[in-house]
Amino acid sequence: MGVLSNLEPKEVFENFEALSMIPRRTFRDEKISDFCVEFAKKHGLEYVQDHVGNVIIYKPGTEGYENSEPVILQGHMDMVASKTPDSDHDFDTDPLDLFIEDGYVGARNTTLGGDDGIALAYAMTVLASDDIPHPPIEAVFTIDEEIGMGGAEALDVSMLKGRKIFNIDGELDGVLNVGCAGGTVCDVVIPVSRRERNGAKVTIRAHGYLGGHSGNDIQRQRGNAIKDMGRLLYDLSKKIDFSLMSVNGGNAANVIAQYCTAEVVMSADRAENFVSRLNDLVEVMRSEYQGSEPDMVIEAEIGEEDTYDVFNWECTVNVIWYMYGAIDGVQAMERNVPGAVESSLNTGIAVTDNDSVDVTYQVRSSIESKRDEMVHRLGLWSEIVGGHVVVQSAYPAWPYNPESELRAVMEETYRDMFGSDPEVSVIHAGLEGGILMGKNPDFDIVTFGPEMLNVHTPGERLNIESTRKNWEYLKEVLARLK
Repeated sequence: MGVLSNLEPKEVFENFEALSMIPRRTFRDEKISDFCVEFAKKHGLEYVQDHVGNVIIYKPGTEGYENSEPVILQGHMDMVASKTPDSDHDFDTDPLDLFIEDGYVGARNTTLGGDDGIALAYAMTVLASDDIPHPPIEAVFTIDEEIGMGGAEALDVSMLKGRKIFNIDGELDGVLNVGCAGGTVCDVVIPVSRRERNGAKVTIRAHGYLGGHSGNDIQRQRGNAIKDMGRLLYDLSKKIDFSLMSVNGGNAANVIAQYCTAEVVMSADRAENFVSRLNDLVEVMRSEYQGSEPDMVIEAEIGEEDTYDVFNWECTVNVIWYMYGAIDGVQAMERNVPGAVESSLNTGIAVTDNDSVDVTYQVRSSIESKRDEMVHRLGLWSEIVGGHVVVQSAYPAWPYNPESELRAVMEETYRDMFGSDPEVSVIHAGLEGGILMGKNPDFDIVTFGPEMLNVHTPGERLNIESTRKNWEYLKEVLARLK
């Protein structure tokens, strides 16, 4: 008897528990890929396992659906491997330790892998069934979605006859995602030259910011510690002569920077005035946030007088001007989906090396040309201060399709089953749908799924009732695609 054996829908939770016994962290997909192949063999189904480990399983349509257009059930095999500090769980060898609590499924001290094990569990239950009406099924299970979406990138879509794709990777009950932003990660490199300067070193630390996901939270107008540091340095540079020594902040391109530290050197007799003016500016900024950054702290510490290796005057000006002036945050809102962000960029990381300051951005837009335009504007600013842009990676947008047949069927079915309209959303983050649409613009994709809480953390939970509800919903939509 499994931990989940008494839950309904029984077959879905049995498949989910079986998947939870297979280690499947990102970049270690071999075992789960082979597990999916064995599943196909067990049920006498045709399959393809490609060169990277993606698996496609084919099942004919049921009686009366044999000649219907195939539909694609798609999800990713990998999961985020996160655990509590006191956990000794080994994600390469150990099964998850599942439990049930207050209507949710969780895993002790680790992530659950509901993202996206529930997609595989739903699809496997359809594939193994003999009593669920459905068109021909093409179940597509991809690897390495959580970091880089490499499975979707490598997928040969010519192996698929279907055009309607259920991307079962949603986390909000009653929400249909019908588009996502494309994006790119890029670095701006600003060269610096140094000289020696005698004076007092002042260290400025900005920390305690809320931060957040640069796709999901960018519209919340949270503070960015790197951008705030740029503003402080720019304003102070107009009143007090100082040289910049370093600026470092943030930890990921797609995380709104929660901290930043800058070191500056000036005449010792000006340090107290510098700190006083800085404190006044901090109070202005704090009032501007109107309580939305309650734990924000910006403080300065005066160090010893000594001879320091600092940026020369021109490079100090260049870095400060760039930090202050370069674009950041929401740039445009969606015109077809009210309240959704269309284009944004996030100043995620700043790093000082011996001969440069590197600033890393996550740039997002549901319109490819707007994404490129933001990169060009960063390039313009970098050229002004003698730097350049390096594009690390890029993925395409999944644009909203007002003529989506699949969305129309899913909206109508939801109303008929639950008596209300689903929320139709365009997500300002990357999904595999963007990669797939880039490979075949004729795909018609909708993302949905049961409620999950705290994904990517050891607090991840899967709502049992929502899992049942969305299972019944999926079956009814499949039945209507005759």
